[in-house]
Amino acid sequence: MAWSISHQQLKEPELLDEFFLIIGKALYMASAFEEKCKYVLGVVKLTEYFKEGGNLSATETLAKVLKAKFLGATIVDMKVFPDFSAQEIALLVRAKDARNFIAHENANIGRPLSSISARHIHEQLARVRSEVEALVAGDNFISAWVFGIQEKEPTPRWIQEAYPGWVQQWIFGPVDNS
Repeated sequence: MAWSISHQQLKEPELLDEFFLIIGKALYMASAFEEKCKYVLGVVKLTEYFKEGGNLSATETLAKVLKAKFLGATIVDMKVFPDFSAQEIALLVRAKDARNFIAHENANIGRPLSSISARHIHEQLARVRSEVEALVAGDNFISAWVFGIQEKEPTPRWIQEAYPGWVQQWIFGPVDNS
């Protein structure tokens, strides 16, 4: 069928609703991760720029250029700063790959929706769960950076430890608890 939805009854309407709710929440997390990475890189670059004696006008131009970057290029730029270890960059690269899956492939469950089986939905959810775990690891790391920049103090360890569980419950709780 050429159309994404049709007049035919869905085999699994409730499960599909849960699936698309999960996808939407995962997409929110993916978008937030990207914005936080851009924010941290922007702060790091601006700090370096000012240390080198940059002026305000040139800094405004630099800020506009940074805002236009894609996530992959943002993470590549982070590699040059000693603040980020190779292991941390690898964590961010894996989270970026998870973000790309979530943003571009996550909802591609097949067509037409009326023929999608519960087994297929659960298989796709398993993949989504794996990608969300990778995204959350990178998001947790970059969120600690954002917290440190904004609050000018280290992130409380308990938040970093609890965060993955909070996200998993928020995104997958409806499926896990049913």
